[in-house]
Amino acid sequence: MKKVLIIGSGGREYSIGFFMKNEAEIFYAPGNGATSEFATNIDIKDFEELALWAKENNINLTIVGPEAPLVEGITDVFKKHNLIIFGPTKNAARLEGSKVYMKNFLKKHNIPSAKYIETNKKEKAYEFIEKMDKLPIVIKADGLCAGKGVIIAESKEEAKKTADEMLSGKAFGEAGKKIIVEEFLDGYELSMFAICDGKDFVLLPAAQDHKRLLDGDKGPNTGGMGAYAPTPLATPEIYEKVKEKIIKPTLKGMQEEGSAYEGVLFIGLMIVDNEPYVLEYNVRFGDPECEELMPLIESSVYDMFYYGAKGELEKIDVKIKDMVAVGVVCASKNYPYSSSKPAEIKIDDLNSCNGYIAYAGVKNIDGKLMASGGRILVCVGYGKDVKEARDEAYKIVDKVHFDGMQFRKDIAYQAIK
Repeated sequence: MKKVLIIGSGGREYSIGFFMKNEAEIFYAPGNGATSEFATNIDIKDFEELALWAKENNINLTIVGPEAPLVEGITDVFKKHNLIIFGPTKNAARLEGSKVYMKNFLKKHNIPSAKYIETNKKEKAYEFIEKMDKLPIVIKADGLCAGKGVIIAESKEEAKKTADEMLSGKAFGEAGKKIIVEEFLDGYELSMFAICDGKDFVLLPAAQDHKRLLDGDKGPNTGGMGAYAPTPLATPEIYEKVKEKIIKPTLKGMQEEGSAYEGVLFIGLMIVDNEPYVLEYNVRFGDPECEELMPLIESSVYDMFYYGAKGELEKIDVKIKDMVAVGVVCASKNYPYSSSKPAEIKIDDLNSCNGYIAYAGVKNIDGKLMASGGRILVCVGYGKDVKEARDEAYKIVDKVHFDGMQFRKDIAYQAIK
């Protein structure tokens, strides 16, 4: 049987392994308290050591889930050992690792995006903010901030204060010592994911994420409280424009820069008057979008990652099921403000439900599955349309119990208005 190593421990990584477990023997580094039910968790953090372990254990394919190891260069280490790994190199991962690099790349290759400046000087930021004729104003920290380095300022005063706090290091430390100030695009957001092999790509169904903690998109930003895919907001025309105006020039541009892009390219889009603009690039799957995309893949999940990593996507035909998946995140009591006490998770019988649970912030303590903090799990329902899938997802939520559990009750509301 083929052997796959998955780097990471969240719901995204859980779902990738869960939908590949019938095709391959799965290993996680480090995994979580629920991945051990169908896979082997290993505790090796050092990339070099991990690559040697993969070699000794005849791992056929390694898949990297989170952005941090990619930005730190795990792919380069594995490639040096002639191992097959799905994920961009350190140079290519700058598309997420540096927002300044990304914005300059978009400008250089004429890829549609918001007007901006990059700076490490307060005066320059202030000057640009003063000249802006529209509110709100978007301020972004250059480096990785675990999805929290983007602030939407409702006034010029707030924009200046935010710029000041980032540049001084007060807000995001080193990650904010260089910033982007950009115009706010008014439209609707979509997430699209392209499996790339350096020259070719497969575009997966578009998803829509729900970043805010509370119903009605209120409360603080989070890592994501739920998502659904495909979204009816992405028309065939939009898919075509994204392929032609965004993905193709990105792959060509990365080749020209000597950093052929292999891995998943996550495109955060704003659709304004039926035109797609790039808000951001991420160099990995979104979480929780990945948890909805994996069950939609009808063809071999292993082959999609393997041939993507080998630069041979033309050898396969990725088939997508004709269904919708909706995911609802169940988070711990104090998320996203502070950690919560571990709480035992009890799950009622799921036989009457059409879907699955992707586990994230969980530990196995003395044989009990415990909610250990953050986003605990994602309840994913399937259906022939968004409403049916959403109803299935909430049916699963009703069967999950742990102290302090919180979740949004309006996931996918944009598509069911």
